[in-house]
Amino acid sequence: MKTAITEMFGIEHPIIQGGMHYVGFAEMAAAVSNAGGLGIITALTQKTPADLANEIARCKDMTDKPIGVNVTFLPTVNAPDYPAIIKAIIEGGVTVVETAGNNPAQVLPYLKDAGIKVIHKCTAVRHALKAQSIGCDAVSVDGFECGGHPGEDDIPNFILLPRAADELEIPFVSSGGMADGRSLVASLALGAQGMNMGTRFIATKEAPVHENVKAAIVAASELDTRLVMRPLRNTERVMTNDAVEELLRIEKEKGANLKFEDIIEQVAGVYPRIMMEGDMDAGAWSCGMVAGLINDIPTCKELIDGIMQQAEDILARMNGYVAAG
Repeated sequence: MKTAITEMFGIEHPIIQGGMHYVGFAEMAAAVSNAGGLGIITALTQKTPADLANEIARCKDMTDKPIGVNVTFLPTVNAPDYPAIIKAIIEGGVTVVETAGNNPAQVLPYLKDAGIKVIHKCTAVRHALKAQSIGCDAVSVDGFECGGHPGEDDIPNFILLPRAADELEIPFVSSGGMADGRSLVASLALGAQGMNMGTRFIATKEAPVHENVKAAIVAASELDTRLVMRPLRNTERVMTNDAVEELLRIEKEKGANLKFEDIIEQVAGVYPRIMMEGDMDAGAWSCGMVAGLINDIPTCKELIDGIMQQAEDILARMNGYVAAG
């Protein structure tokens, strides 16, 4: 299947693995890229730019296909060494960067000069238009269903994607609620040129996370995520657990007086304990509503091949409707 996204990124299938904290290691990215999608390493999971350079090199040893790196620009007092991170990406021969968080304008000239394509994650059409205006090559349009940060507008993909199609000139992919061939065909119908999957890729054989995490996703329904940090206007969709329910209790109790410090125990530094050690009640971890559509743990190749086969079957059936008419 050829789309503007497969052509732009030099990949076989219009499927991207989103950058995920303590999931986007070399093993994950290489498995997705080898299966014909675009695998992505998460820069800020690496402790230093030198560690990132090593991770990129490790990934390059595992695949000769295109890979990407996610760089999230955080509003923080002690900012990561972004210039060194960008240098590691450029010198590592990475061909695609997924940016997220704050405006990436300050790094775009360096990435462009190196011939790197940039896809920016957006939760609103206005943000996507801004990304287009500053020179991003593509955007990932993230609906309210997505795990992680869905923004503050609460617009689901059935509205957000057609709105993006009406306004944007650059190609975009759908993100949030994406799991299978049905997701892909629906995304294409609504104007996207591919899809980005996060939660679905955690529940794969190659995902370098504890088996407890994969089992939790498979066991969960679409009703098992919660929105936290909404009073701080930093909303995050996470899997429910004891820590998350305690966090929500604190939010309710504090009301308008809630400060980040009140919930720091439930949200700060918990990812290694969850993803690496499998302590499923350690704190809040990002998970999409799409968990309700995930019932198995295939290899990345089985997953992507299955998605493409299902998509082709659906398109053939729909062409049958047209022919019959």
